[in-house]
Amino acid sequence: MAISAQDVKALRERTGAGMMECKKALEEADGNMDRAVDILRERGLAAAAKKAGRSTTEGLVESYIHSQGRIGVLMEINCETDFVANTDDFRNLAHDVAMHIAAAHPIYVRREAVPEAQIEHEKSVLKAQALNEGKPEAIVEKMVQGRIEKYYKEVCLMEQPYVKNPDQTIDQLVKEHIARLGEQIQVRRFVRFERGEDLEAQES
Repeated sequence: MAISAQDVKALRERTGAGMMECKKALEEADGNMDRAVDILRERGLAAAAKKAGRSTTEGLVESYIHSQGRIGVLMEINCETDFVANTDDFRNLAHDVAMHIAAAHPIYVRREAVPEAQIEHEKSVLKAQALNEGKPEAIVEKMVQGRIEKYYKEVCLMEQPYVKNPDQTIDQLVKEHIARLGEQIQVRRFVRFERGEDLEAQES
């Protein structure tokens, strides 16, 4: 049977698996979404979920310099063993995530790292915006929550659309590698430098 792009996208959002894996699973399941989820779990994504609590003390500190030295990134990405850390697959992942950070300018690794005070500030600004747009107060809270979710996707690395494949988030990209390499992988931290950043504020 023909599998629609919408179904493939929906399955991807549910599982974090790649587009081709989702399409194949749906074809094998004759379009049954729940069965396709089970197929993907059987092929490694369930194993990836089980690895979430494992210790990740190996890995790499990856650097990326972009645009003739205008932007630079240092990022630590961890895995469980030095064997996996030395594979081309893991090194390519580290390079691609560092390159994404340079291009997409995330501020935090994941939403749990966003300070509560920052979220409250954003909510107050967004609420004022919605009220100024003339929205009824009864629906303002729902609008604010929706815009906070959008804010997370803008500032949190793991929720950003991957610059080389916007249909996939960084979290989904990492999960694909967890399933493929058989180890837990975590982006631990990063710093991003942009030439001249904040200089005007410091000199004024």
